[in-house]
Amino acid sequence: MTALTNPIRGKIAKILNDREVVLNIGANRSVRPGMTFDIVFEVDVDDPDTGEALGSVESPKTRVKVSRVYDKVAIASTYRTRRVNVGGRGLSLTSGLFDPPRWETRPETLKVKEPLGNGRDEPDSPESYVSVGDPVVQVTDTPDAG
Repeated sequence: MTALTNPIRGKIAKILNDREVVLNIGANRSVRPGMTFDIVFEVDVDDPDTGEALGSVESPKTRVKVSRVYDKVAIASTYRTRRVNVGGRGLSLTSGLFDPPRWETRPETLKVKEPLGNGRDEPDSPESYVSVGDPVVQVTDTPDAG
């Protein structure tokens, strides 16, 4: 995938649920349904020898796709899936040791710092969870890319 020369940048304005976020950019910034954005974290980098600040780098936490666009905001959600084995790996004859794998396709969900009322624990690393104010960077402007 080639990098965009002038990607649209914004931030997460609100977390709606474990799959949807509101971005603080919308039609006023040329956002359209189908565009994908990486939610990123920024890390400041210093030279190990001199201590000089070298700048910052961005690393993606997850990717979201815009589904609805308003004038100043857009709703984006996770869209990628992963296959999960939900059977066939037990430790005894009764728990499925010899059962064939049973695969399910599950949607990717967001890791959030604060539980969404479902009692989920906070993830260990701040780089892994999504928070209001996190930067977002346009990855593509075409549906189903990435």
